[in-house]
Amino acid sequence: VQLQASGGGMVQPGGSLRFSCAASGSTLANYAIGWFRSTPGKEREFVAGTRWSGGSTLYADSVKGRFTISKDRAKNTVHLQMNSLKSEDTAVYYCAVQWGAIWGRISTSQAYDYWGQGTQVTVSS
Repeated sequence: VQLQASGGGMVQPGGSLRFSCAASGSTLANYAIGWFRSTPGKEREFVAGTRWSGGSTLYADSVKGRFTISKDRAKNTVHLQMNSLKSEDTAVYYCAVQWGAIWGRISTSQAYDYWGQGTQVTVSS
């Protein structure tokens, strides 16, 4: 599975960005999709995750109510809509997929098999 990430960039506090993750090489039917972010000196942090098959989603408390996952099944693509962005959301963001979509491991970065390239999101005035 190859993941092509796009989106991100720089935005002022309170602004919005959409991060997309397009998969190729395989259908995502048996995968979970996760979003993670990292900042210097900190471990990679879970942001949000979902199963491609099914409607279950999980969000980190820090983004709940502000970030939303959506799926474009025709394009084998998952989007992360990020609203009401804060300076503390500044990070490099990654999408990843996990074979088997084990819900109990949806927030565990080590459980993911394939990763997209990181994309910088900067929230600053």
